[in-house]
Amino acid sequence: MIYLYKDIILKKFVDLSMNEYILFSLITLVLSIVFSMGGAGAGVAVIPIFSFLGLDFTVAKAIGLFAGASTTITSSVMNLKRKVVDFKFMLPIALMMLLFAPLGAYSSSFIDESVVKFGFMLLLFYSASMMMFGKKKALFQNDSRVILFFVGGVVGFLAGLLGVGGGNILIPLLALFSYEPKKVAVAVSFVVPFSALGSFFTYISYVEIDWIMLMCVSISAIVGGYIGNYFMHFKLKQEHIKKIMATILYLLALKLLYHFVF
Repeated sequence: MIYLYKDIILKKFVDLSMNEYILFSLITLVLSIVFSMGGAGAGVAVIPIFSFLGLDFTVAKAIGLFAGASTTITSSVMNLKRKVVDFKFMLPIALMMLLFAPLGAYSSSFIDESVVKFGFMLLLFYSASMMMFGKKKALFQNDSRVILFFVGGVVGFLAGLLGVGGGNILIPLLALFSYEPKKVAVAVSFVVPFSALGSFFTYISYVEIDWIMLMCVSISAIVGGYIGNYFMHFKLKQEHIKKIMATILYLLALKLLYHFVF
């Protein structure tokens, strides 16, 4: 009788865990499809949603980083096949993000979590506003590779600190320096995994990760990335997708703001 009772308890626990894995996987799949259609990783939306569902914020950042990297790696493979990658443009940014993202991730362990969440909320508002209202007109004319190293370092540190891949910061910032938007979008799909994976390995050095959840979420991100990338190139208009993405980010930012105010 005791063993039967223990079996029932264990079965219930397994069912609940499986339901959580399915829920997180479905959320990641849907967000990866939507955000990859807009040429971005889904980590910036995955992280706050996972946190709202009860996952530790730092753990959510680590899982979101890996999911975002999985999505952008998928886009990178497809862009390689299309032969549209400018490696001279991409490499300085990738190198600096690889160096500075782990530094930002490590720094976050010494900063109060509420401060990091507030910075993440500002990032959500910023990213959503750039998607919804951002203009592509450049403020500076530039052709120096020094700017690419500088931008890569700054964005890499901020991305690691906030637990995001950095694409939502990088794209509008490079646009201000007169770089071609299409060229930037392709490059970002390559440089974000450097930042995201560098930060991820730093985070897992001091937080405990559910590896089964990470695997489920990553598979969903890869599948979603393939589906979204297909629709981005063949079916839907970018303007409509970016408005959907912006709306999602605004809602998440407002929910975070509600927690700070109330």
